[in-house]
Amino acid sequence: MPIIMVYFKIILNDKRQKEDNIYPVAIRVTFNRNNTTFNTGIRLKPEQWDLKSLCVKHSHPNAQAYNKTITDFYSKVQNIAFQLIHEQEFSFQTLKERLTETTPLQKKVSKAYFIDFANQLVEDMLSINQTGNAIVYRTAINRFMGYVANPKLKFSDIDYKLLEGFKHKLTKEKVKVNSVSNYFRTLRAIYNKAIKAKVIDRGSYPFLDISIKTERTTKRAITVDDLTALAQVDLKPKSRKWHARNFFFLSFALIGASFTDLAYLTSQNIRKGRLTYRRRKTGKELSIKLQPLTEKLLAYYTGSNAKYLLPVVQTNVDEDSIRAKALITQWIKTTNKWLRSIVEDCKLDCDVTTYVARHSWATTAKRLGFSVEIIAEAMGHEHGNRITNIYLDSFDQGLIDEVNLKVNQSIEWL
Repeated sequence: MPIIMVYFKIILNDKRQKEDNIYPVAIRVTFNRNNTTFNTGIRLKPEQWDLKSLCVKHSHPNAQAYNKTITDFYSKVQNIAFQLIHEQEFSFQTLKERLTETTPLQKKVSKAYFIDFANQLVEDMLSINQTGNAIVYRTAINRFMGYVANPKLKFSDIDYKLLEGFKHKLTKEKVKVNSVSNYFRTLRAIYNKAIKAKVIDRGSYPFLDISIKTERTTKRAITVDDLTALAQVDLKPKSRKWHARNFFFLSFALIGASFTDLAYLTSQNIRKGRLTYRRRKTGKELSIKLQPLTEKLLAYYTGSNAKYLLPVVQTNVDEDSIRAKALITQWIKTTNKWLRSIVEDCKLDCDVTTYVARHSWATTAKRLGFSVEIIAEAMGHEHGNRITNIYLDSFDQGLIDEVNLKVNQSIEWL
């Protein structure tokens, strides 16, 4: 059983300049030379923080209470991390999820108003850097409250009739089936959390008779011929189309790495000709041998960012913050815009986005005759179900390297 080393430190997170000169006290967790932070909820000015003792200075009027809050949260992060290490399940993502499950609401919701409880859930997620989930929750909450138009809506007011009316309104507005499904899954999750928090009784549960349908999305993979056409089109170096294509094929060459994962890669992720990182979505560690194409694409951006390999997230922006999420989302939108422009120039009958790279890698590997199991492992998915997968040995890393090499070689480059 491999030894998992995780390190913890209490810090005043003052890397990013704040206009009010007040910064959050956070717990920094370091694992495999990568780190993330979890906010304690305490904010201070630099002169109120004791750098040597790592605590609030005694001169602060609330020093005793603040230090207890910080110490308690530090212990909670440590205890959950050690439990995950014992279970051989540790990752930043699982740590965040477990903290969300065990962190009580910071504010007491006395009147059981839906909006108060829901807003606090979003704040709790943001406090432990679950920005993606917070945005999903915020979107669903805003849409639902826009329909209800009642800021004093209680959980006891949410019944079958109200939910069916909301669904009917979304359908009438021609909202996509999967978007409707996302809204309702989020509302259901909020309601379930309210039950656990004893805000509403389980007997009032209104979702039993609500049908939440999903629609199978259309296949997003494109053919090897289309990939080759994209690779061979003559683009002006450093133009927006040129950058967009670089990002697309960098994702492809790295076995369909997500744009967010690409954005957070640093030079520390590269060792001895391999790129090793943890998928932010699942926390699973991947190790990918760098192909000549990958090295060529990365070389274009060497020195463009003081912290990351790509010039997506600025150095002074906190990782996993709302600002960082907004930057990455905007880059994805812009990249997709120019990718579609290239497709029009090439007169191809397909849609190309950053996410298509992942689907196309998997489809190309399958067409080359590789099994679903090895494709799944290469991409960081489980193969088979979780129970049977425990008894299966991981595929040899060399075999996965060979798959990626052949997938990359199937495209004819300029």
